[in-house]
Amino acid sequence: MSRHAHKKCVISFQGQVQGVGFRMTTGRIAEAFDVTGWVRNEPDGTVLCHVEGTATEITDFIQQVRDRMSGYIVGVESIDSDATGEFSRFEVRYS
Repeated sequence: MSRHAHKKCVISFQGQVQGVGFRMTTGRIAEAFDVTGWVRNEPDGTVLCHVEGTATEITDFIQQVRDRMSGYIVGVESIDSDATGEFSRFEVRYS
């Protein structure tokens, strides 16, 4: 599929999302989807996720993260834009 069919989504997860295995779980979920990007903890207590893929893959990926981590998430904000193609895989970042 061409890169033009892909989009980028930047998602901020708010709530009790640090110290509960959120990044590791998100990374494992990403393995089941055709997505690239990264997830990391932010200094303000949120978890930030940059993900690229088709709209369907991203939507399904985010929904699975929300379902699996629902007890910890109190808010989700996302911004869509054109894919950059800068990521070759999905990774968990620690800084």
